[in-house]
Amino acid sequence: MNDIQGVLFDADGTLIDTYDIILASMRYTINDVLGRDLPDEALMAGVGTPLYDQMLGFAEGDEVLAEHLLGTYREHNVAVHDAGVRAFPDTRAALERLRAAGIPMGVVTSKRHALAQRGLDMSGIGDLFDVLIAPDDWPEHKPAPGPILRACELMGLDASHCLYVGDSPFDMQAGNAAGCATVAALWGMFSREALAAENPTMMCDSLGEMAERLAFCERA
Repeated sequence: MNDIQGVLFDADGTLIDTYDIILASMRYTINDVLGRDLPDEALMAGVGTPLYDQMLGFAEGDEVLAEHLLGTYREHNVAVHDAGVRAFPDTRAALERLRAAGIPMGVVTSKRHALAQRGLDMSGIGDLFDVLIAPDDWPEHKPAPGPILRACELMGLDASHCLYVGDSPFDMQAGNAAGCATVAALWGMFSREALAAENPTMMCDSLGEMAERLAFCERA
């Protein structure tokens, strides 16, 4: 941890609190439109993977239905997005601390590029990142390591000298596979147990705690 040269973040559930708007769109798409009666845990279990893959699972492999569900979700999510998106409380201050230390930062998300950038900008943190990789930017998606490796490449850094911070098991899988040190964001959408099972390098209760621990590593 003493040689960290860059930090990459997931977006939803890590930098910005979008749990309520994602859940609202899932409930509408799957329970209201598709006519299921799934609990919230089942609706949210795949968050962090590409949205189409989630819809294909709900559609039980029916690709035509999955595309319909995808369009339904996106239409609903765009309609409610701006009213519900916000950064977690200590996010801006923690990011500014990393920036002041000269650490380049980027975002690797399963959210489409334009909407992800909009969420970051509306949350007041979009100006702090050097790169954003979304599913429409790279052919491989989390939990595969490809988008993280691409972000490292664009920042001119080796993945072994980068952190990947995320709140889902899929984030930990992708970061570990890329060769990054990984930070489990315990303030996000998934449980401590689910994240610990993926063997992150460290687990933190807030982004501020992570920034403090990185500062400690720098002083060590």
